[in-house]
Amino acid sequence: MHATRRSILERIRGILVAVGALVLLSGAPAWAKAPIYSDWLGRAIGGFDPVAYFTMGKPVKGSGDFTAEWQGATWRFVSAANRDAFIAGPEKYAPQYGGYCAYAVSQGYTASIEPEAWHLVNGKLYLNYSLEVWQTWLADRDAYIAAADRNWPGVLE
Repeated sequence: MHATRRSILERIRGILVAVGALVLLSGAPAWAKAPIYSDWLGRAIGGFDPVAYFTMGKPVKGSGDFTAEWQGATWRFVSAANRDAFIAGPEKYAPQYGGYCAYAVSQGYTASIEPEAWHLVNGKLYLNYSLEVWQTWLADRDAYIAAADRNWPGVLE
């Protein structure tokens, strides 16, 4: 029985070494961040409707009745019309920088967001970590956007 146990452990170790080698050789770091920031339930923007920022001028919690999958995240909407608009043109409605904090991306890292800390600039949605960070971001918005544009998507690596 002891020899069998050792044999099984050796096979498991061999499999783990092989898997590790595949990860290292894949070219993609195992620690890369997802292209869309989502909460622990996989909801983009914490379940808020991205289209509502444009059509209602405010953050509105989406419904589990109206969802779409895009870039590995679940997007929620207040209506079928908003969902359908998003599906027809997700790049038009999805927040910049995958929904990560725009200020953080401008500084070279990623951070979560507060759906209430938002701003539309030239038809694009930007989100920030908090209302305080949002105030900082607004003070020099164009410079922060330019810096974030240079840093994105490199901050995901």
